[in-house]
Amino acid sequence: MTALTEVAAYVPEGRLTVEEVAGPLGLTRMQVKVFRRYHRLGEVARDPGGTVEDLLRGALARLRALRGREQDVRYVLHARTFPTVAPYPYDPVRAVCEEYGLGHAAVFSVGHLACASGLLAVDAAGRLLAADGDPDGLALVLSGEKAFTPEAQLVPGTSFFGEGAAACLVAASGERDRVLGHAVEQRGEFDGDAPELALEFQRVYADALSAAIDAAVTGAGLSAADVALFLPHNVNRVAWHQVCRILGVPRERVLLDNVADTGHVFCADAFVNYRTALDRGLLRPGEPYVMAAAGAGLGAAFSATVLVH
Repeated sequence: MTALTEVAAYVPEGRLTVEEVAGPLGLTRMQVKVFRRYHRLGEVARDPGGTVEDLLRGALARLRALRGREQDVRYVLHARTFPTVAPYPYDPVRAVCEEYGLGHAAVFSVGHLACASGLLAVDAAGRLLAADGDPDGLALVLSGEKAFTPEAQLVPGTSFFGEGAAACLVAASGERDRVLGHAVEQRGEFDGDAPELALEFQRVYADALSAAIDAAVTGAGLSAADVALFLPHNVNRVAWHQVCRILGVPRERVLLDNVADTGHVFCADAFVNYRTALDRGLLRPGEPYVMAAAGAGLGAAFSATVLVH
């Protein structure tokens, strides 16, 4: 059974206010007011002088379980929202892997589900390790990107992208943070960038994400009421309040503390929130929790993973 050996996260100290981000993007004062007052977004994590490598190094430097076990890492998967994170042919992920003694590993990216690709990467890592049959084998899931273009800075009408990174060491089995279930709701009808598609996506968003969570939880032999904590993607509070209403769970079970001052950190949100939950003692042994995310790329994807701490 796939297990998370350790999760590390890095979010730069730099912050930009919603107003500072909105100005260069040409957003109106009314749009900014909606983001701040309705969606409760205040600041976004940014490192203007940093690179993708700097973000990934920040997460890897905090991954203590990797030290001394570099040779056990068979695969390195970079979960991406966008297909390209650096100019061709430079590969920042492979460069960082060489620095950290992982040059022998198979390195590739996973971006099929856009912002939900982080959970897909964990599932893929577990499947690869199980197929290998090596009890000592590990996989490393990295996530983190730069908000380097206008498209990579704004989720229209919904949120702003923040910068940060996460490093998740995955094993085929383990004593804690074991994966109990995983589900994906894919909606191919949302392929394209027509305005009416964006509106329809927002309309079905809460229902589709709730369905994915329910499928994952049911597949794990549980109900939403059994879940002690939900680790969301940091889009906005309103969307998650709607999900809570549909699932019938208290809002207090969703860790939304990082939404207002970090932003939507691409594929790293659930792992950043995991570290916050762990550091605050919110994850207790034997209790199930859910990581959830949604992504829009080639269509839309709504994903959830159930784990037990």
